[in-house]
Amino acid sequence: MKFDWLKARQTRYTAYLTVYLLVILAVLGAVNFLANRHTKSLDTTANKRYSLSDQTEKVVKNLKQDVKVRYFDRTTEFQRARDLLERYNNLSPRLSVEYIDPDKKPQVAKAEQVRTYGTIFVQAGLKREEAKSLTEEEITGALIRALKGGDRHVCFVSGSGEHSLDDTGRSGYSSLKEVLERNNYKARAISLLEKPEVPGDCTILAVGGPRFDYVQPAVDAIQRYVEGGGSALLLLDPPTRLGNEEVSENAALAKLLESWGVVLNKDLALDTSGIGQIFGLSEVVPLVTSYESHAIVREMKEVATAFPIARTLETKSSEKASVEKLFSTSANSYATTTLNSAEIRINPGKDKKGPLALGAAGTMASGKDNRGRFVVVGSSGWLANNIFRFNGNRDLFLNMMNWLSADEDLISIRPKEPEDRRLQLTVAQMRTVFYTSVVLFPLAVVAGGIVVWWRRR
Repeated sequence: MKFDWLKARQTRYTAYLTVYLLVILAVLGAVNFLANRHTKSLDTTANKRYSLSDQTEKVVKNLKQDVKVRYFDRTTEFQRARDLLERYNNLSPRLSVEYIDPDKKPQVAKAEQVRTYGTIFVQAGLKREEAKSLTEEEITGALIRALKGGDRHVCFVSGSGEHSLDDTGRSGYSSLKEVLERNNYKARAISLLEKPEVPGDCTILAVGGPRFDYVQPAVDAIQRYVEGGGSALLLLDPPTRLGNEEVSENAALAKLLESWGVVLNKDLALDTSGIGQIFGLSEVVPLVTSYESHAIVREMKEVATAFPIARTLETKSSEKASVEKLFSTSANSYATTTLNSAEIRINPGKDKKGPLALGAAGTMASGKDNRGRFVVVGSSGWLANNIFRFNGNRDLFLNMMNWLSADEDLISIRPKEPEDRRLQLTVAQMRTVFYTSVVLFPLAVVAGGIVVWWRRR
């Protein structure tokens, strides 16, 4: 009887142990399954180096069709690509990533016309786009191009002293053109002098800081285009006269904008907060950190933008359009009417104190399905090569483009360029680090060991 009781207890313990092991294995299996299906990571780097941008997450998570990313390279290079591509793969079950070694599968590489290692194709349906490099900006750009059907043309008015798309100098718009083409837009210059009519294939009409007055037929062409359902970005500098360079008032265009509900003031915005000096900016380059709730700037919270040589504007009620302010300067700013002197002059008793609106967006009030849209900014220099990549300038510009082309789903903060955070040390500092870490700390450990040994002996 005693042995039967012991045997029964052993059987019971064995059953308990078996159940425990099965439960543990089931839990581990479930955790492993969930971990593979729902990968989570924590990026603690200051510049979010290992995180995808808001725009990338928005685009991938909202996919309505299957997308395939195909990476062609040597097998030994796959892991380098996985560090980035798997972040895309984990965002949506509709996106898949395939790694192909062209040396092991030459027939596939030949069919895809792969000529170099590191080639990346993004395929959405029958449309395929190539990412020029293994970066988030290129891959997301290729993804957007593959998803968006048809070409979108941005037509920049030329012939009256506007910024040039081909100018690579400080005041040129060549960087702007490059970014547009990466984001599925095609940019070109058009003239309203030869033929005062906006081409029918223009998705967006852009006026980039004219220095001379537009003739009335050109203004009429802009009016017909926008009121007929088109979209326009109008960047108009203050009418200054500095040295040999003069910017005209462009009264006819200003009158048109006033009929739409945007009043351009003949002044110059000055930022006296001193915050811009942290970034190496002067008083004539107002720093903006205050945005309204419009779709263009809704995602711009806590992102600074800078506007060199900017005029202020006001919005008013209009029968033709509904207008909203986009962003304003800080409270420590003024609008001076002294426009003909290089010297900064502020008259607190006379000059208008901030916040001062610098940008506005409007929608035509016509009953048509395709109602015209327009954005007005009192500065054209904020898109020039020398400052285009300052903080949020590029994001704000592309948000405007997305809104004007009715692609609100793409409005967000875009992929940032890798930040160089190298630690620069002088020779003396390097010597201090060397002796501290290589000599003093090891000696302190040895000395501590000797002291402990001496006390215990």
